[in-house]
Amino acid sequence: MGNAELQSIHVHPVKAFRGHAPREAVVEPWGLAGDRRWTLIDDGGKVVTQREQPRLALAAAEPLAGGGVRLSAPGRAPLTVSVPDPAGTVPVNIFGTKVEAVPAAAAAHAWCSAYLGADVRLVHMDDPATRRPVDPEYALPGETVSFADGYPLLVATTASLDALNSLIAKGAHAAEGPLPMNRFRPNVVVAGTEAWAEDHWSRLSMGEVVFRVAKASGRCVVTTVDQDTAMRGREPLHTLARHRRAGSRLLFGQNLVPLTRGTIRVGDPVRVLE
Repeated sequence: MGNAELQSIHVHPVKAFRGHAPREAVVEPWGLAGDRRWTLIDDGGKVVTQREQPRLALAAAEPLAGGGVRLSAPGRAPLTVSVPDPAGTVPVNIFGTKVEAVPAAAAAHAWCSAYLGADVRLVHMDDPATRRPVDPEYALPGETVSFADGYPLLVATTASLDALNSLIAKGAHAAEGPLPMNRFRPNVVVAGTEAWAEDHWSRLSMGEVVFRVAKASGRCVVTTVDQDTAMRGREPLHTLARHRRAGSRLLFGQNLVPLTRGTIRVGDPVRVLE
């Protein structure tokens, strides 16, 4: 693969909120430390994402020591939310899977509900080692995940984004391109590969940490949300449907499961092991 390296790291403390890009991150079995340990749910317990609420793209969650978060959003005074006492849990429905999570303080529910104009609650995953197994069809025994869509980490490559943007530029919605990487909300971005090289990876290392590739990432309508304006377009799904379709799934990026623990750092060499 030549001189592939880890170009950037992205942690999203609250699912669907904008994240931050640290220079390094601790890799835990269920994902990057602090990634998607919080999520919003509606009054029926169903997870709320940019699929239903594109304005979440404009809300930010900054991680705090101890696992808390500082929320900010247009027109709202920032709010600091502490990790709640795990004495009581509520059921959460994440894409049809039931998971227990701990509600945040009432002030957090009020803040998020006022911003979205909808009745939502903020909840925290207290124990990612036990709460939510990875899809057994693609998992090894005991693998778990946070409130990420389905797998501990998502990797994307700059070469594949460049290739996709070239295809968008030749299509019916060329004016929407080129798209930035944040449309795909990856955890790790790798530079220095060939386009679509990640389709052929099954095991790789980033610095000191080894990962297995679980499956390609099927993309949804969230990728059409401009993360700076919260406006929706047609791309990249229009182009992925023509060039990157596998059955009903439109593919970009790969889902990873850590096989070892450790710390990854921007600039780390990325090596394909299998």
